[in-house]
Amino acid sequence: MRHLGVLFLAPALLCAQAPVRGVLLERDAQPASGQFSVRLPTYEVLRFQFDAQTSVERVPGQPIDVARLKPGEKVDVVSDPIPGLVLRYARTVVVVPDPMAAPAPRPPALGRLRSANRYAEERALPTGNLTYAGVVSRMSGERIVLHTRNGREQALLLRKDTRYLLNGDLVDAATLKLNTMVFVRAGRDLWDQIEAYQVIWGKILAP
Repeated sequence: MRHLGVLFLAPALLCAQAPVRGVLLERDAQPASGQFSVRLPTYEVLRFQFDAQTSVERVPGQPIDVARLKPGEKVDVVSDPIPGLVLRYARTVVVVPDPMAAPAPRPPALGRLRSANRYAEERALPTGNLTYAGVVSRMSGERIVLHTRNGREQALLLRKDTRYLLNGDLVDAATLKLNTMVFVRAGRDLWDQIEAYQVIWGKILAP
């Protein structure tokens, strides 16, 4: 009869230094020290003691602690005997990959992630129903003045969230210089003043 709850240690296992492989049954939740048990393929159950010096890995090169191990995971344990105790001290614990598990999803490419973030940010901004094109003739921290093609000047208020795009890339406001040809998306605020939502210049303006 198989007794899963009975701790049975064969003499050969007590002296062995090679890793033993089995299924993690349970482990203490505290990460600093405690105990965990492993069921071998022969249905023998071994109990191990661990502490902060025990090396634990689920992914090679990425250490974790015993508290992050999940019951049911298959593990390889390298251990040493503890004089006077039936417990063994776990030196290393390595989770054995499950060949049937679905592969971990690949992280999104940085370019796609930036594009998604920019799209979300742009959706959160006012779209505006006004557009202006002209050369920057004056600017300050509060407003920008354009010299338009019809020879007139158009002043636009700058918001804290006004976006500045050079060649399609988001840049700081300080990047914008005088005498630069720009395209501005704008709208009117509650006081009927025209404020700039986006100031765009560079290759994106080329025909």
